[in-house]
Amino acid sequence: MTTITITKNSNDSYSSIECKGHAGYAEYGNDIVCSAISVLTINLINSIDSFTTDKYATEQDEKKGLIVIRFLEEPSHDADLLIKSYELGVESIFQQYGKKYLNIKFRRE
Repeated sequence: MTTITITKNSNDSYSSIECKGHAGYAEYGNDIVCSAISVLTINLINSIDSFTTDKYATEQDEKKGLIVIRFLEEPSHDADLLIKSYELGVESIFQQYGKKYLNIKFRRE
């Protein structure tokens, strides 16, 4: 199962997104759920990098299926919109494939 944890701070600004684990929908290389989540997550990072000047750090570990994005400052309006688009995408995957393969958590720090 893949778990996505979206964290906001007390100002209601995004502070991090962690995507961890392999969905387990199919064998490695054929797992369309894991692929879709990965594409959305990597596209989010690339979009923030290409379309904003936001400062962030990333961490990744392919074996663990881990990708983490940590914002070093409050995300801009554009980054905020990109993250909301990411949420919409992963929610769509969750709606289609259910909680057997994807868990989405929202937390406050």
